[in-house]
Amino acid sequence: MNVNDTPLLFEKSVPGRCGAVLPKGDVPFDTPDGEIPQGGEPPAPLLRRDLPLPELDEASVVRHFTRLSHKNFSVDGEFYPLGSCTMKYNPRINEEAASFRGFRRSHPLTPDAHNQGNIALMYKLQEALKAITGFGASSLQGAAGAQGELAGMLMIRACHQSRGDTGRNRVLIPDSAHGTNPATCTMAGFTAETLPSGGDGGVDMGALREALRGEKARTLAALMITNPGTLGLFETNILEIIRLVHGAGGLVYGDGANMNALMGIVKPAELGFDVMHLNLHKTFSTPHGGGGPGAGALAAGEALADFLPGPVAVKAGGGQFALAAPKSSIGRLKAFNGNFSVLVRAYAYIRILGRRGIRRAAEYAVLNANYLRELVKDKYPAARGSERPCMHEFTASPDLGNGIHTVDIAKRLIDYGFHPPTIYFPLIVREALMVEPTETESKETLEAFASALNAIAEEAKTAPELLREAPHHTPVGRLDETAAARNPVLRSP
Repeated sequence: MNVNDTPLLFEKSVPGRCGAVLPKGDVPFDTPDGEIPQGGEPPAPLLRRDLPLPELDEASVVRHFTRLSHKNFSVDGEFYPLGSCTMKYNPRINEEAASFRGFRRSHPLTPDAHNQGNIALMYKLQEALKAITGFGASSLQGAAGAQGELAGMLMIRACHQSRGDTGRNRVLIPDSAHGTNPATCTMAGFTAETLPSGGDGGVDMGALREALRGEKARTLAALMITNPGTLGLFETNILEIIRLVHGAGGLVYGDGANMNALMGIVKPAELGFDVMHLNLHKTFSTPHGGGGPGAGALAAGEALADFLPGPVAVKAGGGQFALAAPKSSIGRLKAFNGNFSVLVRAYAYIRILGRRGIRRAAEYAVLNANYLRELVKDKYPAARGSERPCMHEFTASPDLGNGIHTVDIAKRLIDYGFHPPTIYFPLIVREALMVEPTETESKETLEAFASALNAIAEEAKTAPELLREAPHHTPVGRLDETAAARNPVLRSP
């Protein structure tokens, strides 16, 4: 086996080889038999002499992990067009700001009086998010978008209950919604009810009116809606939709995952939304992927502001800042105050861009998506709404013939050096291929990606086996994903 391809550190281990010599301990150990003095060895029950730790020199360890890092795919190295995920480049100046000593070394249990800089930043970020969304209140408690969703729905439940309106248990969710929406609705104690999409990709207005007709209106709690939706299209009937839901006594939850298409252009509060979460790790260019770290900030209007999760940053008088819970807060979402280093990055991003820059970022996100869609439309036609511009992303429904499926296209893209887009989502689109270029990609990158997609379409005609057997140039070839899901191997032999 080629040493460069050796996957495990254990396979490089040589008995007796050592890369570090640790000093004797200077902290005593408490044991049932008494205290072992400083410099002694930990008691036998605390030692694992049979643990097969690898034995290597320092250079081998460093080279091993460096090789592994080179095999990782990241937005720092290549284009990452995952639809709905907004894998945009993260400016390094944001990382520098987050690493400032005062931010990096602060402890969450520090009294407010000694933590003024951090709380002031949180307050200013809340104010910036309020300005961008148009809402009157904001909370940074959410640690991720899904947690922000849950908080928003718990706020809606608390609001109805505070008015004694306990019979409202239905939540309408368009079939093009993010997959977390129905789960969030259920976790919050509601019953999810699907609204179908019309031919234009928007909510079927007839189905909405039927869901609000007569006695059904009395059980309506809310509508959860993403705008733009997962088809990458702006909901043109949004004002009428919100009017109808409010007329039936319901509240409107906005999934703000796609706010990067609207920021600086449209304020959701002015459309009539009651509450919205914002994915700071998507819209405001903080790192994400691999499960985090995320941030699901919330913004709310008058009806729900008092129910926001807390604490939130407030002005305490005398130029001081403090953390306080809103009047009827649903409580904390986590032990402390959100993923603070992510909040610093988001604040830096907003301050550096400013009002005009925020708008330009959204404009470029939309421009890039439409340009890319135009370059590939003959081979990868838009699933719906092709007669009007898309927003920050588009969803294609390719049919390349010869039994080629979207998964084959995705695997072949890896051979061209591109991370595949999101596939098979949203579920309402056959063979869905969902592409989001983000505003941070250049015209040359978009053209190279389009060239690869169009070349793959030609290969599907002339050499379909290239697609069915792809990828060809990766350390691991195509896996049997069905077998892997049913019989997972979670550790090395």
